[in-house]
Amino acid sequence: MLSISSTLREKVSQPLKIGSVEVKSRVLQSPLSGVTDLVFRRLVRRYSPNSMMYTEMVSATEIHHLKQLPRLMEIDPNEQPISIQLFDCRPDFMAEAAQKAVGEGAKTIDINMGCPVNKITKKGGGSSLLRQPEIAENLVKEVVKTVDIPVTVKTRIGWDDNEINILEFAQKMEDAGASMLTLHGRTRAQGYTGNARWEWIKKVKKILTIPVIANGDIFSVEAAINCLEITGADGVMCSRGTLGYPFLVGEIDYFFQTGKELIKPTSIERLECAKEHLKGLWEYKGKRGIYQARKHLSWYCKGFIGASELRDKVSRIETVEEGYFLLDKAMKLINNN
Repeated sequence: MLSISSTLREKVSQPLKIGSVEVKSRVLQSPLSGVTDLVFRRLVRRYSPNSMMYTEMVSATEIHHLKQLPRLMEIDPNEQPISIQLFDCRPDFMAEAAQKAVGEGAKTIDINMGCPVNKITKKGGGSSLLRQPEIAENLVKEVVKTVDIPVTVKTRIGWDDNEINILEFAQKMEDAGASMLTLHGRTRAQGYTGNARWEWIKKVKKILTIPVIANGDIFSVEAAINCLEITGADGVMCSRGTLGYPFLVGEIDYFFQTGKELIKPTSIERLECAKEHLKGLWEYKGKRGIYQARKHLSWYCKGFIGASELRDKVSRIETVEEGYFLLDKAMKLINNN
């Protein structure tokens, strides 16, 4: 039986205020490159209708040079509240991209200052901005000046163990006009290894007046509770825990709102969701959607008889029919056991 302090219960039952925007949930779905497209967000939204969703991160340079906006920025009118996440190191490009994001219907603009991937950091984006606080500050100032919706920042605690500068960096982001800070409790050097260091989130929360959202190692309702009890953060953002499990955001939010635990989906229900995910990607992206579905389907395949074998097979599908056949066969096997 999960327990939660009365103080935290009161806090998480209240709306989250991000500048002028009020969100009825304190559980957010993280932007994830190659994952949080419109199809994935619809699945998460079904189980958590009030949570803030984020697009995959979009390059401001790409937006500047393309005649048409990238499909990554496409938003379903019914999926509010949603934020468009941008990355770059050029204030003018970021401001231009932010204006276009507003035109697409974004409720907030999120600036990525945490991505650890080399191809992003080498171009001055993502977590490389932790080493360039003046540039990061100018980015926020320019975007805040340009748009009339809240601007938020997602970042990490530092570049590596020798450069943990998040306290000074976070203060600069607030001073520059950021309306919320999401903090992943790892350094850039850690990537996604080791444990998220929630103690740094607690330190940041103590010095800022804007909302601080905790990110990193939120894989369950229990983890979300523990994280907020330890950090005092204003909410949690789920990332890798939602891969192959779009139910997680809703499970945490339901507990925060009611104090009750939802019954977890069965293996059959998860595979039915996988089929729907596959169908959605096929209808939305065609053949490219099938190739993208391979990784998603493999994430759904765990915790049941034959999961390992199925994981290998779905990672090589060429058609939607092949995916259906494999998933239906697995569900029959589960039912017969």
